[in-house]
Amino acid sequence: MAEGTDLPSSLGKPALRALEGAGYTKLEQFTKISESEVKELHGMGPKALSTLKSSLKAKGLSFQK
Repeated sequence: MAEGTDLPSSLGKPALRALEGAGYTKLEQFTKISESEVKELHGMGPKALSTLKSSLKAKGLSFQK
């Protein structure tokens, strides 16, 4: 995982590579994009999306509506 990221370490390696490859390293960035946009990234499955949603919720954040 890249330094300076707050993405959940419980995300699988394919999901982390997909997110970091697309330039996402901070949970706050997901408030500017929709869940469906993240779903389209190769390597993002239902478990990874669920983990992301839980992590966002824990910080009082959510995907863009």
